[in-house]
Amino acid sequence: MPKPAPAKSHWTCPFCPLLCDDIALDVTADARLSATNTSCPRLANSLASINAGTANAQPKVNATQTDVPTAISRAADILTKARRPLFGGLATDVAGARALYELAAHSGAILDHMHGDSLAAATLALQDRGALFTTLSEVRSRADLIIVFVCEPSRRYPRFYERLQTAQREKKIVFIGCDVDTAAPHGETLLRDVDPFDTLALWSALVEDRKPDAFADAETARNLQALTDRIHTAHYTAVVYEPAALPHPHTALAIEALHRIVKTLNRTARAGVLALTGDDGALSVNQTVTWLSGFPLRTRVTVGMPLDHDPYRYRTQTLLHRREADALLWVSSFGPEPMPDALADDIPAIILAHPATALVERSAPTVFIPVATPGVDSSGHLFRMDTSVVAPLVPARDTALPTVAAIASELVQSIRARRT
Repeated sequence: MPKPAPAKSHWTCPFCPLLCDDIALDVTADARLSATNTSCPRLANSLASINAGTANAQPKVNATQTDVPTAISRAADILTKARRPLFGGLATDVAGARALYELAAHSGAILDHMHGDSLAAATLALQDRGALFTTLSEVRSRADLIIVFVCEPSRRYPRFYERLQTAQREKKIVFIGCDVDTAAPHGETLLRDVDPFDTLALWSALVEDRKPDAFADAETARNLQALTDRIHTAHYTAVVYEPAALPHPHTALAIEALHRIVKTLNRTARAGVLALTGDDGALSVNQTVTWLSGFPLRTRVTVGMPLDHDPYRYRTQTLLHRREADALLWVSSFGPEPMPDALADDIPAIILAHPATALVERSAPTVFIPVATPGVDSSGHLFRMDTSVVAPLVPARDTALPTVAAIASELVQSIRARRT
């Protein structure tokens, strides 16, 4: 009978961009995993999908089980015939992103992440007006006032407040435009029912020395002035927002306004902005593509051709809805994420995904290759949500699942061989 693998006492969780590295993980003889020192629901749900008997999953071509070489050959056929493929999902680590970028260059593919809308909004704001970011470590060690703008951090990041706590400095938490997060250790709410853009417009004017009584909504202005006064008396203020929770479709404008307010406050106070984002390797892939190409995601890359970046036109849903992509390579290694609803049934698809991914019957050629989850089945690296730390991941168990990087590299070789 096989012996259980040794427990991991300081395992780094890859399922959330907080990248908590204090997890005590038990590994059973049949490769099932359980965390013993945290009740994080996001980790529990992720481990439940990992434990669903998936370690020995096999590739499929058109719903028929096959081997990896055959699946790679059929996938290479799809990419070779495609004139404008889309690489979507892109839920992988740094190594996977590097290999997918090379594959995209040999395929003339467009790259976009499943959280591309949030990434694009933050990138547009940064390009247009700049930003003044802070880090988790700085918030933990320095901040005594935390302003949470129109979001509920614990909904997607259950251990967020735990990661900020320290015995050395008490933290006051103010929620603007939303209720107090029930997971927060304490907090107060301000302007809960005021439109976020109205709040930002008033606040922007106030930090530029406009007087509260000059506005039609003087009560709202006075509340914001009182908050601004608290910022000036605080040691350090962190303004926290979640791009995915901000109003659409003008998310970039809201992000730009928040950073402009914080930059203005820094003339006479100390403050920084912390964005809660980067799920499913989003920041890791965006950073990797940016340093490889000079452009962020939503870029088309082709060997020997100029790069083409367009944050609007190269949106996954837009491309598929308009049928501007003639093949989809979908990557989802952290969880069994569904493919985009806009994918037509007659568009060929290559799925490099979590073994528990549910497959639907399709009329077009469809190749499914189950892949390793970084930090569970393979080593890897991920950027933390504040992009200040690149965390190394170590495998928690021993499986035969190939990595995204390995499959992408083999596809490159197969495509090269077809063209020689």
